[in-house]
Amino acid sequence: MEIVPCPDRQRAVALTARLIEARLRAKPNLVLGLATGRTMEEVYAHLVASGVSFAHCTTFNLDEYVGLPPDDPNSYISYMRHHLFDHVDIDPARANLPDGMAPDLTAAGAAYEARIAEAGGIDLQLLGIGESGHIGFNEPLSALRSRTRDKILTPTTRGQNAGMFGGDSSAVPKRALTMGVGTILDSRELVLLASGASKAKVVARAVEGPLTARISASAIQMHTCCKVVVDADAAAELEDIEYYRFVSKNEEKWDGYRDLL
Repeated sequence: MEIVPCPDRQRAVALTARLIEARLRAKPNLVLGLATGRTMEEVYAHLVASGVSFAHCTTFNLDEYVGLPPDDPNSYISYMRHHLFDHVDIDPARANLPDGMAPDLTAAGAAYEARIAEAGGIDLQLLGIGESGHIGFNEPLSALRSRTRDKILTPTTRGQNAGMFGGDSSAVPKRALTMGVGTILDSRELVLLASGASKAKVVARAVEGPLTARISASAIQMHTCCKVVVDADAAAELEDIEYYRFVSKNEEKWDGYRDLL
Protein backbone atom coordinates (compact mmCIF):
# COMPACT_ATOMS: atom_id res chain seq x y z
CA MET A 1 0.00 0.00 0.00
CA GLU A 2 1.20 3.50 -0.86
CA ILE A 3 -0.05 6.77 0.59
CA VAL A 4 0.21 9.54 -2.01
CA PRO A 5 -0.23 12.99 -0.44
CA CYS A 6 -1.29 15.92 -2.64
CA PRO A 7 -1.35 19.55 -1.52
CA ASP A 8 -5.05 20.08 -2.21
CA ARG A 9 -8.27 18.48 -3.41
CA GLN A 10 -7.87 19.64 -7.01
CA ARG A 11 -4.50 17.98 -7.42
CA ALA A 12 -5.61 14.79 -5.63
CA VAL A 13 -8.55 14.51 -8.01
CA ALA A 14 -6.38 15.24 -11.04
CA LEU A 15 -3.78 12.66 -9.99
CA THR A 16 -6.45 9.98 -9.57
CA ALA A 17 -7.94 10.77 -12.97
CA ARG A 18 -4.53 10.69 -14.64
CA LEU A 19 -3.76 7.29 -13.13
CA ILE A 20 -6.99 5.90 -14.57
CA GLU A 21 -6.39 7.59 -17.93
CA ALA A 22 -2.88 6.10 -18.08
CA ARG A 23 -4.23 2.60 -17.44
CA LEU A 24 -6.92 3.04 -20.14
CA ARG A 25 -4.40 4.24 -22.71
CA ALA A 26 -2.03 1.37 -21.89
CA LYS A 27 -4.82 -1.24 -21.95
CA PRO A 28 -7.88 -0.12 -23.95
CA ASN A 29 -9.86 -3.23 -22.88
CA LEU A 30 -9.31 -2.45 -19.20
CA VAL A 31 -11.82 -3.86 -16.71
CA LEU A 32 -12.45 -0.84 -14.53
CA GLY A 33 -14.22 -0.73 -11.19
CA LEU A 34 -16.04 2.54 -10.54
CA ALA A 35 -17.31 4.42 -7.49
CA THR A 36 -19.77 7.24 -6.81
CA GLY A 37 -19.76 10.32 -4.62
CA ARG A 38 -19.12 14.04 -4.88
CA THR A 39 -15.34 13.73 -5.26
CA MET A 40 -15.77 11.11 -7.98
CA GLU A 41 -17.83 13.59 -10.01
CA GLU A 42 -14.65 15.64 -10.40
CA VAL A 43 -12.61 12.57 -11.37
CA TYR A 44 -15.11 11.72 -14.09
CA ALA A 45 -15.11 15.32 -15.35
CA HIS A 46 -11.33 15.04 -15.81
CA LEU A 47 -11.68 11.74 -17.66
CA VAL A 48 -14.33 13.17 -19.98
CA ALA A 49 -12.15 16.20 -20.70
CA SER A 50 -9.11 13.99 -21.38
CA GLY A 51 -10.79 12.42 -24.40
CA VAL A 52 -9.57 8.95 -23.44
CA SER A 53 -11.56 6.19 -25.12
CA PHE A 54 -13.82 3.80 -23.20
CA ALA A 55 -14.87 1.97 -26.37
CA HIS A 56 -13.29 -1.35 -25.36
CA CYS A 57 -13.46 -0.85 -21.59
CA THR A 58 -15.74 -2.88 -19.31
CA THR A 59 -16.88 -1.28 -16.06
CA PHE A 60 -18.30 -2.59 -12.79
CA ASN A 61 -19.68 -0.22 -10.19
CA LEU A 62 -19.21 -0.97 -6.53
CA ASP A 63 -22.84 -0.72 -5.49
CA GLU A 64 -26.43 0.30 -6.07
CA TYR A 65 -29.27 1.21 -3.75
CA VAL A 66 -31.92 -1.44 -3.16
CA GLY A 67 -35.37 -0.41 -4.34
CA LEU A 68 -34.47 2.52 -6.63
CA PRO A 69 -35.40 1.88 -10.28
CA PRO A 70 -32.77 2.72 -12.91
CA ASP A 71 -34.64 5.86 -13.99
CA ASP A 72 -34.71 7.29 -10.46
CA PRO A 73 -32.41 10.34 -10.48
CA ASN A 74 -30.82 9.17 -7.21
CA SER A 75 -29.95 5.69 -8.48
CA TYR A 76 -26.28 5.10 -9.14
CA ILE A 77 -26.92 4.14 -12.74
CA SER A 78 -28.46 7.61 -13.21
CA TYR A 79 -25.43 9.12 -11.48
CA MET A 80 -23.02 7.26 -13.76
CA ARG A 81 -24.92 8.20 -16.90
CA HIS A 82 -25.01 11.85 -15.87
CA HIS A 83 -21.35 12.13 -14.87
CA LEU A 84 -19.58 9.69 -17.20
CA PHE A 85 -21.40 7.21 -19.43
CA ASP A 86 -23.37 9.76 -21.48
CA HIS A 87 -20.17 11.72 -22.22
CA VAL A 88 -17.77 8.99 -23.36
CA ASP A 89 -17.80 6.28 -26.02
CA ILE A 90 -18.50 3.36 -23.69
CA ASP A 91 -20.67 0.49 -24.95
CA PRO A 92 -23.71 0.49 -22.59
CA ALA A 93 -23.63 -3.31 -22.63
CA ARG A 94 -20.19 -3.15 -21.00
CA ALA A 95 -21.29 -0.84 -18.16
CA ASN A 96 -22.33 -3.01 -15.21
CA LEU A 97 -24.00 -2.14 -11.90
CA PRO A 98 -25.55 -4.41 -9.27
CA ASP A 99 -29.30 -4.93 -9.74
CA GLY A 100 -30.89 -3.28 -6.73
CA MET A 101 -34.36 -4.03 -8.10
CA ALA A 102 -33.82 -7.78 -8.31
CA PRO A 103 -36.52 -9.85 -6.56
CA ASP A 104 -33.79 -12.16 -5.22
CA LEU A 105 -30.86 -10.06 -4.00
CA THR A 106 -28.77 -13.08 -3.07
CA ALA A 107 -29.04 -14.39 -6.62
CA ALA A 108 -28.33 -10.91 -8.00
CA GLY A 109 -25.14 -10.74 -5.94
CA ALA A 110 -24.00 -14.13 -7.20
CA ALA A 111 -24.78 -13.11 -10.79
CA TYR A 112 -22.70 -9.95 -10.39
CA GLU A 113 -19.75 -11.98 -9.12
CA ALA A 114 -20.12 -14.27 -12.14
CA ARG A 115 -20.09 -11.32 -14.54
CA ILE A 116 -16.89 -9.98 -12.97
CA ALA A 117 -15.29 -13.41 -13.33
CA GLU A 118 -16.43 -13.72 -16.96
CA ALA A 119 -14.77 -10.36 -17.69
CA GLY A 120 -11.49 -11.69 -16.35
CA GLY A 121 -11.59 -9.86 -13.03
CA ILE A 122 -11.19 -6.17 -12.30
CA ASP A 123 -7.90 -4.59 -13.36
CA LEU A 124 -8.28 -1.31 -11.48
CA GLN A 125 -10.86 -0.53 -8.80
CA LEU A 126 -11.54 3.09 -7.89
CA LEU A 127 -12.59 3.59 -4.26
CA GLY A 128 -13.80 6.29 -1.94
CA ILE A 129 -14.10 5.93 1.82
CA GLY A 130 -17.20 6.61 3.89
CA GLU A 131 -17.17 8.35 7.24
CA SER A 132 -18.04 5.02 8.87
CA GLY A 133 -14.90 3.56 7.27
CA HIS A 134 -16.62 1.66 4.53
CA ILE A 135 -15.46 0.87 1.01
CA GLY A 136 -18.37 0.17 -1.27
CA PHE A 137 -21.24 -0.15 1.18
CA ASN A 138 -19.34 -2.57 3.39
CA GLU A 139 -20.49 -1.15 6.69
CA PRO A 140 -18.90 -2.01 10.07
CA LEU A 141 -18.45 -5.74 10.75
CA SER A 142 -18.54 -6.65 7.07
CA ALA A 143 -16.54 -9.84 6.67
CA LEU A 144 -13.17 -9.23 5.07
CA ARG A 145 -13.83 -12.16 2.71
CA SER A 146 -17.39 -11.03 1.85
CA ARG A 147 -18.72 -11.12 -1.70
CA THR A 148 -21.41 -9.09 -3.45
CA ARG A 149 -24.56 -9.03 -1.30
CA ASP A 150 -27.12 -6.65 0.16
CA LYS A 151 -26.17 -4.65 3.24
CA ILE A 152 -28.13 -2.41 5.62
CA LEU A 153 -26.72 1.13 5.76
CA THR A 154 -25.70 2.89 8.96
CA PRO A 155 -27.33 6.17 10.05
CA THR A 156 -23.92 7.79 9.46
CA THR A 157 -23.86 6.65 5.85
CA ARG A 158 -27.46 7.66 5.22
CA GLY A 159 -26.74 11.07 6.71
CA GLN A 160 -23.62 11.45 4.57
CA ASN A 161 -25.66 10.67 1.44
CA ALA A 162 -28.68 12.78 2.38
CA GLY A 163 -27.52 15.66 0.18
CA MET A 164 -28.56 13.71 -2.89
CA PHE A 165 -32.01 13.22 -1.39
CA GLY A 166 -32.87 16.83 -0.64
CA GLY A 167 -31.05 16.75 2.69
CA ASP A 168 -33.48 14.18 4.11
CA SER A 169 -31.60 11.17 5.48
CA SER A 170 -34.88 9.29 5.97
CA ALA A 171 -35.33 9.36 2.18
CA VAL A 172 -32.04 7.51 1.62
CA PRO A 173 -32.70 3.81 1.01
CA LYS A 174 -31.95 1.61 3.99
CA ARG A 175 -30.15 -1.08 2.01
CA ALA A 176 -27.74 -1.39 -0.89
CA LEU A 177 -26.34 -4.19 -3.04
CA THR A 178 -22.57 -3.91 -2.82
CA MET A 179 -19.40 -5.66 -3.88
CA GLY A 180 -17.94 -7.41 -0.86
CA VAL A 181 -14.59 -6.61 0.71
CA GLY A 182 -13.23 -9.85 -0.74
CA THR A 183 -14.52 -8.90 -4.18
CA ILE A 184 -12.73 -5.56 -3.96
CA LEU A 185 -9.48 -7.14 -2.77
CA ASP A 186 -9.52 -9.48 -5.78
CA SER A 187 -8.95 -6.46 -8.06
CA ARG A 188 -5.45 -6.32 -9.46
CA GLU A 189 -4.99 -2.66 -8.48
CA LEU A 190 -6.80 -0.34 -6.05
CA VAL A 191 -6.86 3.45 -6.05
CA LEU A 192 -8.61 5.03 -3.07
CA LEU A 193 -9.25 8.78 -3.18
CA ALA A 194 -10.04 10.74 -0.02
CA SER A 195 -10.38 14.48 0.42
CA GLY A 196 -11.55 16.87 3.11
CA ALA A 197 -11.15 17.22 6.86
CA SER A 198 -14.20 15.02 7.53
CA LYS A 199 -12.22 12.04 6.19
CA ALA A 200 -8.99 12.64 8.17
CA LYS A 201 -9.83 10.47 11.18
CA VAL A 202 -11.18 7.53 9.23
CA VAL A 203 -8.32 7.62 6.71
CA ALA A 204 -5.83 7.40 9.56
CA ARG A 205 -7.74 4.49 11.12
CA ALA A 206 -7.96 2.70 7.77
CA VAL A 207 -4.32 2.93 6.71
CA GLU A 208 -2.38 3.23 9.99
CA GLY A 209 -4.73 1.51 12.43
CA PRO A 210 -5.30 -2.19 13.01
CA LEU A 211 -6.86 -4.43 10.40
CA THR A 212 -10.46 -4.75 11.57
CA ALA A 213 -13.91 -5.53 10.22
CA ARG A 214 -15.15 -2.45 12.08
CA ILE A 215 -13.35 -0.37 9.41
CA SER A 216 -13.77 -2.29 6.18
CA ALA A 217 -11.38 0.09 4.40
CA SER A 218 -8.57 -1.21 6.63
CA ALA A 219 -8.61 -4.35 4.46
CA ILE A 220 -6.73 -2.46 1.76
CA GLN A 221 -3.64 -2.85 3.94
CA MET A 222 -3.53 -6.45 2.67
CA HIS A 223 -3.47 -5.46 -1.00
CA THR A 224 -0.10 -5.57 -2.76
CA CYS A 225 -0.95 -2.87 -5.34
CA CYS A 226 -2.95 -0.16 -3.61
CA LYS A 227 -2.58 3.61 -3.79
CA VAL A 228 -4.32 5.93 -1.33
CA VAL A 229 -4.47 9.45 -2.78
CA VAL A 230 -5.18 12.11 -0.16
CA ASP A 231 -5.32 15.88 -0.05
CA ALA A 232 -3.78 17.83 2.85
CA ASP A 233 -7.01 17.91 4.84
CA ALA A 234 -7.66 14.16 4.58
CA ALA A 235 -4.01 13.49 5.49
CA ALA A 236 -4.09 15.69 8.60
CA GLU A 237 -4.15 12.84 11.15
CA LEU A 238 -1.62 10.53 9.50
CA GLU A 239 1.31 9.99 11.87
CA ASP A 240 3.85 9.06 9.19
CA ILE A 241 2.88 11.73 6.65
CA GLU A 242 6.45 13.02 6.26
CA TYR A 243 7.61 9.56 5.20
CA TYR A 244 4.76 9.24 2.71
CA ARG A 245 5.72 12.59 1.20
CA PHE A 246 9.36 11.53 1.00
CA VAL A 247 8.47 8.31 -0.82
CA SER A 248 6.22 9.96 -3.38
CA LYS A 249 8.82 12.65 -4.09
CA ASN A 250 11.63 10.14 -4.58
CA GLU A 251 10.02 7.19 -6.37
CA GLU A 252 10.79 7.34 -10.11
CA LYS A 253 7.32 6.07 -11.03
CA TRP A 254 5.87 9.41 -9.88
CA ASP A 255 8.17 11.45 -12.14
CA GLY A 256 5.31 12.12 -14.59
CA TYR A 257 3.09 13.43 -11.82
CA ARG A 258 5.43 15.85 -10.03
CA ASP A 259 3.17 18.82 -10.79
CA LEU A 260 0.44 17.22 -8.66
CA LEU A 261 2.50 16.11 -5.65
